[in-house]
Amino acid sequence: MYKETNRRSIVKGISWRILATTTTIIIVYLFFGRLDLAIAAGLIETILKVGLYWAHERAWFKIQWGKKKIDPFNLWFTGLPLSGKTTIADKVYTELEKLHIPIERIDSKDIRDLIPGIGYSREERNRHMHRIGNLVRTLQHNSISTVASFVSPYRESRKAIRDMVKNNVVVYVKADVETCKARDYKGKYKKALAGELQNFPGVNDIYEEPQHAEIVIDTDKMSADEACRIIVKYIKKHYVK
Repeated sequence: MYKETNRRSIVKGISWRILATTTTIIIVYLFFGRLDLAIAAGLIETILKVGLYWAHERAWFKIQWGKKKIDPFNLWFTGLPLSGKTTIADKVYTELEKLHIPIERIDSKDIRDLIPGIGYSREERNRHMHRIGNLVRTLQHNSISTVASFVSPYRESRKAIRDMVKNNVVVYVKADVETCKARDYKGKYKKALAGELQNFPGVNDIYEEPQHAEIVIDTDKMSADEACRIIVKYIKKHYVK
């Protein structure tokens, strides 16, 4: 697969203009037998068409008919740690990028790396979700959609996100705790079970399942690629038609 560069496009435009002007010169010369008249006609035609093309483009730029604005949306992936949120969200983001819409990827790990020491208590998590909601809202004000993945274990914080942003699509990435433990390549569940990590959803803290999720993905029964196709299809149907 090849992508055309800007330089190639410019050279193609110039070569086409040279070809078109040369054709005009030849036609005028064949009809009138005067090279000076043919060259003058070719130059005048070139200047006029460049100007007319510019005016035509500017006029259509101002005409709103036929344009359709894509309202920004927020895909909110929630689920137990190691349920598969990040993996699926990454795949979805990659596919949505192909639609050439303004979109950003937000993941809990990246945000916590930027803002260390946030904390994991219920109050601290809820306060953190308000920060993320403000971030998403700011991006939406600039017509940028988002794909966000956060454990977000509490219903009140997810409700806050829904109230703060437009077109919020909750994707509940469902997985059995035992399945999540089996995927625990970082040993977090082991540490939580040993008491080394506190406020860990699914072990020593609660995870409140979403009651009104737009999409439910059961990763015990569905692959990440299958989940990606379902979610992208939903977005295309409701927001990118």
